[in-house]
Amino acid sequence: MSAAEYEPARPLPTIDGLPAGEQAQTWWSRRFLELLESFGVGSRLERGRTYARGGQVMELEVEPGIVLAKVQGTRYTPYRVRIRSKLLSEQQWRRAERAMAARALPLAQLLAGRMPPDIEDVLAGCKLSLFPASYADLKASCDCPDAENPCKHIAAAYYLLAERFGADPFEIFTWRGRTQDELLDGLRARRARPKKRNGAPESPSSVAPGAEGTRSFWHSGPELADLRISPLAGETPDALLRRAGPAPIEAGGRNVADALAAMYAQLAEAAERRALSG
Repeated sequence: MSAAEYEPARPLPTIDGLPAGEQAQTWWSRRFLELLESFGVGSRLERGRTYARGGQVMELEVEPGIVLAKVQGTRYTPYRVRIRSKLLSEQQWRRAERAMAARALPLAQLLAGRMPPDIEDVLAGCKLSLFPASYADLKASCDCPDAENPCKHIAAAYYLLAERFGADPFEIFTWRGRTQDELLDGLRARRARPKKRNGAPESPSSVAPGAEGTRSFWHSGPELADLRISPLAGETPDALLRRAGPAPIEAGGRNVADALAAMYAQLAEAAERRALSG
């Protein structure tokens, strides 16, 4: 028997596949792959790297609790891959939303469509995790004849899933049970609620400045010596605007809040340039 007969079968070429990049580009996409490796499947992930980079993944859809993918292998019909994740319960999501809404900067970054760098710490504070905590929280299957799990088709889907997370961080939340609209609507609603003291809503008189406050308004305290002001623009100059949500007014086919957000960014950059040039 010739040596050629022992060569492994090559997958059929694809035209409209979804090729993966050389490596995960964001910290949360890298974190996802690192977690998979920590679960003890790192060596098996290598089997799907070539498939992913070669564009063998034909489709990949992220839905609450499940990822559906089609991966072209050696047979004419692509293999079907399913990757299920343990959904957070409604009670857990309420805890997560309370924790996110209580932190101004992470909240502003989420409302601006960005993944906060400390999101894992925020969720860990309420005993939750952004990603599945163990491989037992993942249920991956493929209709190929390979008995190993993950097979190369599942592994290829994992790589593409990491890239999808990198391109849109809200896909992670969708996978755990909250779409982007559901999450942001919940955060805005929580942020809009008045704060309470001793279980009762604050009255206007309890927060309005009194006569004592007005007398000391124009006098600085000793804390002013420790105040440091940076001329650099913040990461989210439109944070307060995003927290307020969409405006009830549109102009030129655009929501006024979106138009103002662009102006905020331009003003912040101009102010930074002027401060640094002086």
